[in-house]
Amino acid sequence: MRRIASLAVSLMAMGLLLAGCSSEKRAALDPFAGKGSPHYKGSGPIPFGGGHYQLGKPYQVAGRWFTPKEQPNYDKKGTASWYGEAFHRRMTSNGEWFDMNRLTAAHATLPLPSYVKVSNLANGREVIVRVNDRGPFVGTRVIDLSKRAATVLGYKSNGKAPVRVQYIGPAPLGDKGSHLIAMNRELERGTPLRRMIAAANGKRGGVQVAARNPSSQANPLQHVASGIDQSYFVQVGSFADPANAEKARVELASAWPVQVIELDGAAGAIYRVRLGPIDGRADADTAREQAIFLGHPDAHIVTAHAMQAAL
Repeated sequence: MRRIASLAVSLMAMGLLLAGCSSEKRAALDPFAGKGSPHYKGSGPIPFGGGHYQLGKPYQVAGRWFTPKEQPNYDKKGTASWYGEAFHRRMTSNGEWFDMNRLTAAHATLPLPSYVKVSNLANGREVIVRVNDRGPFVGTRVIDLSKRAATVLGYKSNGKAPVRVQYIGPAPLGDKGSHLIAMNRELERGTPLRRMIAAANGKRGGVQVAARNPSSQANPLQHVASGIDQSYFVQVGSFADPANAEKARVELASAWPVQVIELDGAAGAIYRVRLGPIDGRADADTAREQAIFLGHPDAHIVTAHAMQAAL
């Protein structure tokens, strides 16, 4: 396996796997993919975070040596790949569980877990991810992103993309997803990388209101109309108590983009929670099922087109 935790697998199996399983397509062709590390057997959403801090000693994979070390100035350009179903629900190198629907990544030498900013040099998209695994070990690839992260960066269908990877700092072990979401909010605000963790530490919690009375604001879906015709949203629910809206947001934010919108109701303000935009009906179905499992039985899917028509 690509993960250090699975080095007990025979060297022959290691060689076969690591020679070609960084991208989803290559992993699907490898008979050893996803079989070398423990599988999460719990029910419901896969736990986020946890694990332990890890740097590790130099190690060899498929004839190449890798030396994990502190690299506070790490800033490198190269090729990114992604991994998904073959490793879904498997243990990562630092003892966390891999969920392909969350913003995580594998890197061969950076400390675990840590934050990096990944920029797609082909389209300008960028995202902050939690590095909690080892890899990729194929060619000159510099990072292996989760399926969700590759989707956000717009290269899932291509399999690979030219990227820039910039180290930010250590990620908290106890994060349930809200700190990572706060980090990406700071990215959107343009917060410098050296200040981002401190800013995220101070801005977790509290209802994040996307807009009040959206019909009177700039159309929040204009980016959807400009380039994602088949996007979906999941209407999770509407809440009179903002604390309940925030609870729903935190539960779902580690896996999906979440909006909390304040609206005027007959008895006062209500807070509507929705997930999206989500590319593809299959992912939207997964998001809806997760929302229902977490206690939101009225969660339902709407298309971006339908939401625009309603505004």
